[in-house]
Amino acid sequence: MAWRGVGKKGLNASLIRALASAPVGLSAGLNSSSTFDLAVKSLSASFKWLSFSLFLRGSRYHKILKNEPLIRYFHASPELLARKGIEVELGLKVSKKKPKGKYSKRERSPPVVAPYVPKLKRTNKSLQERTVEIFDGMTLVELARRTGEGIGVLQDILINVGESIDSEFHPLSIDIAELIAMEVGASVKRIHVSEGKEILPRPPVVTVMGHVDHGKTSLLDSLRQTSVAANEAGGITQHLGAFVVSMQSGASITFLDTPGHAAFSAMRARGAAVTDIVVLVVAADDGVMPQTLEAISHAKAANVPIVVAVNKCDKPAANSERVKLQLASEGLLLEDMGGDIQVVEVSALKKTGLDNLEEALLLQAEVMNLKARVDGPAQAYVVEARLHKGRGPLATAIVKAGTLVCGQHVVVGSEWGRIRAIRDVVGNLAERATPAMPVEIEGLKGLPMAGDDIIVVQSEERARMLSAGRKKKFERDRLLKISNGRAEELEQSEEVPQRAEMPIIVKADVQGTVQAVTDALRSLNSPQVFVNVVHVGVGPVCQSDVDLAQACGACIVGFNVKSPASSITMAATQAGIKILMHRVIYHLLEDIGNMIVEKAPGTFETQVAGEAEVLNIFEIKGKSKAKGGDVKIAGCRVIDGCVSKTATMRLLRSGEVVFEGPCASLKQEKHDVEKVGKGNECGLVLCNCDAFQIGDVIQCLEQVVRKPKFISSESGAVRIEC
Repeated sequence: MAWRGVGKKGLNASLIRALASAPVGLSAGLNSSSTFDLAVKSLSASFKWLSFSLFLRGSRYHKILKNEPLIRYFHASPELLARKGIEVELGLKVSKKKPKGKYSKRERSPPVVAPYVPKLKRTNKSLQERTVEIFDGMTLVELARRTGEGIGVLQDILINVGESIDSEFHPLSIDIAELIAMEVGASVKRIHVSEGKEILPRPPVVTVMGHVDHGKTSLLDSLRQTSVAANEAGGITQHLGAFVVSMQSGASITFLDTPGHAAFSAMRARGAAVTDIVVLVVAADDGVMPQTLEAISHAKAANVPIVVAVNKCDKPAANSERVKLQLASEGLLLEDMGGDIQVVEVSALKKTGLDNLEEALLLQAEVMNLKARVDGPAQAYVVEARLHKGRGPLATAIVKAGTLVCGQHVVVGSEWGRIRAIRDVVGNLAERATPAMPVEIEGLKGLPMAGDDIIVVQSEERARMLSAGRKKKFERDRLLKISNGRAEELEQSEEVPQRAEMPIIVKADVQGTVQAVTDALRSLNSPQVFVNVVHVGVGPVCQSDVDLAQACGACIVGFNVKSPASSITMAATQAGIKILMHRVIYHLLEDIGNMIVEKAPGTFETQVAGEAEVLNIFEIKGKSKAKGGDVKIAGCRVIDGCVSKTATMRLLRSGEVVFEGPCASLKQEKHDVEKVGKGNECGLVLCNCDAFQIGDVIQCLEQVVRKPKFISSESGAVRIEC
C-alpha cells in the first residue's frame, strides 16, 4: 500500500540508496550461498524502512527522526516548503528569491517631501468669549461638557486646588467649580438657587433715571424731606446714591439716584441692572432728551418696567401732552394710549403729585409680587465703592437674596475680606442686612469695582483662593487684550498716521466716578491725540502719583477729592507736572479738551492767501548767456489777500491750472519786496514759466496747520473734531 504514492523514478532512487546503505560485507559476498539469506533479510528491512520514510516524509515525525526542530506546516506556503528542501520530492515549482543577508544592501525608495503641517493648538480666545454657567452641586462631567475640557484635565486642577472627590459624578461646590473654570480660561456666570425655606415679600428697588437737570434729585428730596440737590457741586448729581424712603402709607421703597450727565452711562446701566422698577423723569418744559432715550434703552435691556414721572409741571412753559407724544413715538405704550406704562404728573418744587407717584410705584410692585429668600447665604450687588481715610475700603451694596451677617467671609469681585461692620444709609451699625436693603460694609482688603457681586464663602482660605484665581484670570484677560490691540495697531500702522500721546492719571472720590471720568476722557481720543489713562485710583493725590507722573510725563486729574498738600503741590511744580482739580464734570472735560487741542500736531493744509490779476506783460532781452536769457515779467494788481515771495504760485487761465511753482522775483516800483497787499500793483517773475497772458490769475498758496476743535453739545456729550 505504501508503494502507491511513489512513482517509478522515486522507487528506483530509494532502492539504490537502500543497497548503498547495506553493510559492506553484503555487497562483497553476494555470490556465496551462505550469505544470500542475510542479504535478502537486509534488503527487505531496507524496503520497509523506505516505505515508512516515504509515508512520514513531510510530517512532524520525520523531523523527530532526523533530530531537527519541530515545525508544524498547517498552512505551509510554497516559499516555506522551498526553504525546507521539500520541493524536489513533491515536485513543487516556486519562485526563487534572492535571500537578503544581514549586510545586504536594501533598495530604499526616495523620501516623500511633504509640507510641514503644525499641530493646531486650541486657544482660549473662543472660550473667553463664551460664558460658562455654573451652579452649586454640578458634577465634574457636567463642568467638562460646558468648558470643553477633558475630565482628566479638570481632575488635575481639582487636585492642585486641594480638593478630592470620590467619582466624576460627585457634586462640587459652586466656588470649586468657578476655580476650575477660571483655571482653564473660561468666563463664569453664577446661577444661584432662589428657593429656600423662608421666602418673604420684600420692598421694591426703584431707580430714578432721566436727563441731566430734569429734577431727579429734587424729586427724591421731596419724597424723603431732604435737600441733597442743594449741596451738590454744580447742581448736578455725579454719584449713585441708595437710600430707603418710608412712605405715608407705611410702606418702604429703596431708591437709587443715578446721574444724568452723558459721562455717567455706566452708572445708569448698573442702576438698571439691580432695580425692579425704573422711574423715568422727564421735564415738562424740556421734553425727551438724549439721556432720556438712553435711560429707556437701559430699562428695556434689563427688562424692567417703567413708570414715567413728568416733572416741572408748575412751570408756565410746561407741556405734558407734548412729552407723552414724544415718549409714544419712542415706543413706550402709555396708559392714556391703551398701553400699560403709568404716567404721573408731579412737581418737585411745589410737592404736588407725590401721592400719585407713590401709589403708582406700590401698584406696580404689587403686580410684580416681589419676594426673596431670607435664609441662607446672601447675594449682594455693589452699587458704589470708596476709600475712607480711617475705615479703609467701603462698599455700598444692595442685598438681592439671603441675609448678610457681620463677621462672614466674602469675595467681592477680585477682592476678599471679613465683614467688620455693616451700616445702614443713615450710618447706624447693624448686625445683618435683609433683601432690598442698601448697606455699607467695611473690612475688605482692597477696593472692589462698582457692579461686582458679593459672594459669601465658608472660610478665609476659600476666600483667598477664589480672590487669587479671579485676579489671575483678570490679569490674563488684560494682557490678552493688550496683545490683540498691539497686533491690530501693527496691521494698521502703515495706514494710520502717528498720533501724539497724552498720558493722564485719574484720582476720584469713589470707584464709580473713577470709571465714569476714565470713560469720558477716553472718548476724547482723536486721530491726532491718543488719551492714555496710565493709572486710576480712589482717594486724594499723593506723592506716588507725582512720582509716576514724572516718570511717564503725565498730568494728574483730581475729581471731587481734597486739594493735595502743599508739599505735594510744590514737588509737582518743580517737576513741571500739571494737577487739575475739579468738582464738576463739565469743567473737567473742557480743560482736558483744550489741552488735547494744544497738544495735537494738527494737519497741514494748502489755502489761497491772495490773488493777483495779470494786467500787462513786460519782456527784458538778455544781453549774454552768462547773464541769462530773456525774462518775462507779469505786471499784476493784487485783487484779494496778499502775495508773498516765499509762497508757491499757481497760474490760472479760464479756471484751469497752467503752472504751479515758486516765485523767482517780486518787485514793487523797482524795489524787491517780500509781500504785496490788496489793491497794490507789482511785477512778478515765476521760475521756469513765462507763458503769461493778459487776464490770467496768479494765486498765492501757503501751508497752514489746522488744529482740531473741542465741541461740547447741550446734552453734555463732548468730542474732538479734526
